[in-house]
Amino acid sequence: MAIAKKIEGFMSQSSFIRKMFEEGANLKKRYGADKVFDFSLGNPNLDPPGAFSERLCRLVAEEIKGKHMYMPNAGYYETRAAVAAEVGSTQGIALTAEQVVMTCGAGGALNVIFKTLLDPGDEVVIPAPFFVEYRFYVDNAGGAVRVVPTRKDFSLDLDAIGEAITEKTKAVLINSPNNPTGKVYNGESIAALAALLSERGKALGRAITLISDEPYTEIIYDGAKAPSVLAAYPQSLIATSYSKSLSLPGERIGYIAVSPQIDALEDVMDGLTLCNRILGFVNAPALMQRVIAGLAGVKVDVGVYQRKRDLLCDGLVSVGYNVIKPDGAFYLFLPTPIDDDVRFAGALQKRRILTVPGSGFDGPGHVRIAYCVDDATILGSIEGFGEALREFTS
Repeated sequence: MAIAKKIEGFMSQSSFIRKMFEEGANLKKRYGADKVFDFSLGNPNLDPPGAFSERLCRLVAEEIKGKHMYMPNAGYYETRAAVAAEVGSTQGIALTAEQVVMTCGAGGALNVIFKTLLDPGDEVVIPAPFFVEYRFYVDNAGGAVRVVPTRKDFSLDLDAIGEAITEKTKAVLINSPNNPTGKVYNGESIAALAALLSERGKALGRAITLISDEPYTEIIYDGAKAPSVLAAYPQSLIATSYSKSLSLPGERIGYIAVSPQIDALEDVMDGLTLCNRILGFVNAPALMQRVIAGLAGVKVDVGVYQRKRDLLCDGLVSVGYNVIKPDGAFYLFLPTPIDDDVRFAGALQKRRILTVPGSGFDGPGHVRIAYCVDDATILGSIEGFGEALREFTS
């Protein structure tokens, strides 16, 4: 049976990660899992915190009337209130349950946001490199992506963003800490971006929305903090999940938080709630909503990821790479010794090291290394990384 031409094209665009995943499975069957060094997927390898398991077990055992029934499409009020209190505390802004929608992860949140905001042909400006599926999310709502470069250190290039804004621009999407680079945009950058969008919005006679994708906000190293987007810019929303902070990617639980100062706030919230339903999510998982409502401030041990980062970076430096340690998340976007990052990823694959070519993230000349893996995978890969480097530099 023939499938849609658009989906055929999308499949080819997203093929890098899929191919590496499939190749990893084949190599593990052939050589054994301990002989394959798979850095292809950002799948947290830490167990959820004990507090999560304790609360989950208690709620499963507890008799709660209507435990598994439908609830308001935006989510349980008590869950949204708990999220609003936590977000308000960390973002430095007064937030209520009425400004929160519970979603099926951050991916669900972004699809709901774009469906709510975009008319056909509206453009979303996205700094590159970026998570490959952003293009598909925007397209799902009939919009178009306008890609802009970042600076050499992956910080925001405000001039490039400014040049990309046109009458068609509806929103700017940022992701900090970033997948695939691990870059955290500092407070100065966010303030400058807010000023730029405010200025351009006034010139256009309408607001430009800032959407911040924040699933890695709790995974930041060296004492750094992610600045508050909601506090910096009134026309903003954040989309996030508990996939990384609580190691719950398979549970698909996240939320949208909206600035209480956003234009047409009531319409925005009603639109988000409607789109949560009509996109087929209907509502976020009931049991997970009940669980996370009581886990404010709980997260995985970020120090474990920081140690893995240092283990990987120090190992790569020892075999000749120039490495800038990422600020957060659990990805290293490693420059390749040749321009053809697909070819270099192939050289690593010959050594049973699986990475993802940066071209898949609109960041050619790099490979993404997801270091949310066992220490043995990191340590066992270093010699192969060195061999691949020498293949092209000796």
